[in-house]
Parts: sequence; structure tokens; C-alpha cells
Amino acid sequence: MSKDTNYSSLPVSSYLELQPQNDSPESLRGLSFDDETEYLGSKAAHHDDDFEIDIDNYPLVVIGHNHGSGVPGAVFNLTTTIIGAGMMALPATMKVLGVVLGVVLIILIGILSEISVELLVRYSVLVKASSYGEVVQHAMGKTARILSEICIILNNGGVLVVYLIIMGDVMSGNVHHLGVFDQLMGNGVWDHRKLVILVIMVVFLAPLCSLDKIDSLSMTSAASVALAVVFVVVTFSVAFIKIVEGRIEAPRLGPDLSSKTAILDLLVVIPIMTNAFVCHFNVQPIYNELAGRSPQKMNRVGRITLMLCILVYISTAMSGFLLFGKDTESDVLTNFDEDLGVRYSAALDYIVRIGYILHLILVFPVIHFSLRQTVNALLFEGSPPLSESRKRSLGLTAVLLVLIYIGSTMIPNIWTAFKFTGATTALTLGFMFPSIVVLRLGHLGGLSQGEWILSWFMLVLSVVVSIIGVIGNVYSIQSKSE
Repeated sequence: MSKDTNYSSLPVSSYLELQPQNDSPESLRGLSFDDETEYLGSKAAHHDDDFEIDIDNYPLVVIGHNHGSGVPGAVFNLTTTIIGAGMMALPATMKVLGVVLGVVLIILIGILSEISVELLVRYSVLVKASSYGEVVQHAMGKTARILSEICIILNNGGVLVVYLIIMGDVMSGNVHHLGVFDQLMGNGVWDHRKLVILVIMVVFLAPLCSLDKIDSLSMTSAASVALAVVFVVVTFSVAFIKIVEGRIEAPRLGPDLSSKTAILDLLVVIPIMTNAFVCHFNVQPIYNELAGRSPQKMNRVGRITLMLCILVYISTAMSGFLLFGKDTESDVLTNFDEDLGVRYSAALDYIVRIGYILHLILVFPVIHFSLRQTVNALLFEGSPPLSESRKRSLGLTAVLLVLIYIGSTMIPNIWTAFKFTGATTALTLGFMFPSIVVLRLGHLGGLSQGEWILSWFMLVLSVVVSIIGVIGNVYSIQSKSE
């Protein structure tokens, strides 16, 4: 086929089609392909007659007919992937770290996460991978791909379990806090937390999770971002009013090192913060559905998202810590069952809690999308995409929702979940795998010396933080059991 054409040829199959190639030559200037590099392990190299592929003509495929989403829709979906339950744990991390160190770490971790996303996109395009697992396989082999997909499943499954825990705690209450239903209507059947979660899942979450494309969720993602902003505005406004009136003590600026418990908390809090920025598993699906996609365009999406998330996270962490101080809970939403000390306090409490529950309901399907895609890739490798197999899509959705529901009844609180996912799967997906991908594929071109050094830095840092986080978690559990 002529190189002047806007289309490239694809293998004949029931679910691949010709796609416009919107990546401009300038987007990959300075990058070169190694003609002898195997693709995905590579089926072509093993002379599989049923799978003939030309690496130079295999684009990052968008399945089915789709005109793509614009930058705003992509920003909303990526922002929604990031701003979830992790946002509610940040005031508790600020309580451990202090204001100055807390703000600095939010900014640094956010910047490192964005750099790793940009590098991941660049090399995914270079090797023409259509998913996180594919680019990992191209760099490290099939075993690494399977490991990365297991990490995505554990990470996303854990995050969705946390969402349900928060919904149950806020709406039905727990042993320490009153729920919204109790405050509005008194005791009743809604006190049964498991029942409330089940109703939310069946009525709200299941229909949204059944959608086939992540672009279909761009409007709900926009609404979820708006609800998160409402939470930030309310909490920040209340904190500002109380500061002006002199009713808030000066916050601690540095970490608390006065006790063994405080030091243990310090060891595990950084993985929790890294968990709040992990979005890498959804970068590829969002890029695939981006209209006129190119690495530069996706980088613009990532940088806008980064700035928005850093502002939201700093505002949430500081305002929550200022409002509740040493009494800040691991899930700050549960603190909003008390008098805030301002006018219309009760109404503001309801707005904050109900608004954020609606936010999580709208975030849930975005995280579930990549979870379902990854489970499908792991269990049904080589099968047509889920968009062409409605029964398989709905079947996976149903099974995953049931397992997530069961998990939400077994894990005690979000701090426990975030400590372990943050120290393991979140660091692996956000920093370890992207760094290794860059270092292994750097010979294909485009990797500067500074990026090479930064990739090694992220890899070493993530390994060290992960080890420290896991050790801290183990000691923390042992100290509480004694």
C-alpha cells in the first residue's frame, strides 16, 4: 500500500477495520523502529498462519466505529480515574506528614506519575500496543504481561471494593459514625450496610458498568469531576471561615516522630499517596478513543489532568486536616456527621457526603471498564473484543460486581485496603512497569539521557517505597494485635 495513504492495512478478521492514521510524522520524529524486533512475543515470528501481522502497519486500534472523544472528554475520563476514593484518604496522610511535607509529596508524586504516563504512551505508540499489558509484553515477555494484568485486576478490584465500603459507611454508618439515612430517617432497614450497598450496586452501578466503551462515560465523568469540585469548595470554604474567625489551631507543619505508632504510619503513608495518582491502566483505552490521537495530544490531556488533580488533592488534604485535626479519619467523609461550627452545618454535611457518594457512583464504572477489559484479555486471549460479544461482556460484568460486593463485606476500612494496594499494585503499575518498559525499549529511539536517568530513579524509588511500605504495614498490624 502506498505510504501516502491515510489508511494502513490490517489483518483480515471479523473485528478489525481500517483506521485513519492521525499520528503525524512529527509526533514520532527522532524515533525509529527495529525491523527485527519481535511483536508481542511474537506470533508472527512463530509463523502462525492464522495471525499474520505487519508491525509497520499495525496501529493502536480503535475497535468498532467511533469518531473518538475530544480533549475535554479524555481529560474528564482520566481525571475521574485519578480522583476517586484516594482523595478521601489524603487528609489522613496530611495528619501524618504535616502540611509542608504533605503538599510537597502530592506535587512530586503527581509530576512523577505524569512523566511515567507520557513515557508509557510514547513507547506504546512505538510498538503499536493497544493495551497496558501489550506494551509490557513487548518489553519483557508474556509472563510479565500476565503479571501486569494480575496487578491491574488486584488494584482496580481493591479500589472498587473501597468505593463500596465508603458508600456503606457514609449512607448506613458504622460503629463510630452515624449514616446519612440514620440522621434523616432514624433507625430502619437502611441500617443494614450490606443491603444498602447491594441496592446501590443493582440500581445505579450495574447499568453504568454494562456500557461497552469508555467514551460513553465521558459525560458521567464530567459530572463526577464537578461533584468532586463541590466537595473541595465546601470543605475549603468552611475551613477558611473558621481560620478567619480564629477557631482552628495552627496545623502541624512537619511529620510526627514522637511515637512508634507515628513512625509506622509515616512508613505506610507514601504508598497511600502514590495510590491516589495511579491511572496508567486507563491511559491506553482513553488514548485509543481520542479523536485525532497523537502522543502530543495525549500529553496535553495528561498535563491538564495533572494540574487539576494536584489542585483538588492539595485543597482536599489541607481543608480536611484543618477542619478535623488529630480526629481526621482514614475516610474523611465519615467526619462529616458532626457540627462543623458554621451556619447551615447540617445542610453542608449532607451536601458533602451525598455529593461525594454520587461522585463515586460515577467513578465506579470508569475503573470497572479497565478491570473488565483486563480480565477479558487474561481469560479470553485472542477472542473478539467485548464490544462484539455482548453476552461475554455482561457475564464478566455480573461476575466482577458480585466478587467486588463480597470483598466489600470482608475488608474493615479503606485505610487497610489503601495501605496494601498502594505499597504493591499501585507502585507496580504506576512506576515499576513503566520504568522497565522505557529502559527495555529505549533502544527503539527517542529516549534522552535525562529520561533514562529519571526512569532508573522512578524504578529504584518505587522498589524502595514498596519494600518499606509492606514492612511498615506488617509491623503496624502486629503492633495493633499485641
